[in-house]
Amino acid sequence: RKMKMDDLIEALTIFRKYGNPKYPTRCEHDELTICGIEPRTISEDDTKKLEKLGFFIVKDEECFKSFRFGSA
Repeated sequence: RKMKMDDLIEALTIFRKYGNPKYPTRCEHDELTICGIEPRTISEDDTKKLEKLGFFIVKDEECFKSFRFGSA
């Protein structure tokens, strides 16, 4: 299995295909949130890849989050 940094870079590369927001992330309470990219714009294949990398959709907030890359 790849190291966490590799997985994070791969996930961010996928997100980058769908936008380049000025403030792309927020991290609080051990949650890393991807901001400014709406989940509905991301292809099904990329969504599946992101899930394998540790990101999940939060429908009521319309964002992706991960507990895998949050603060220690």
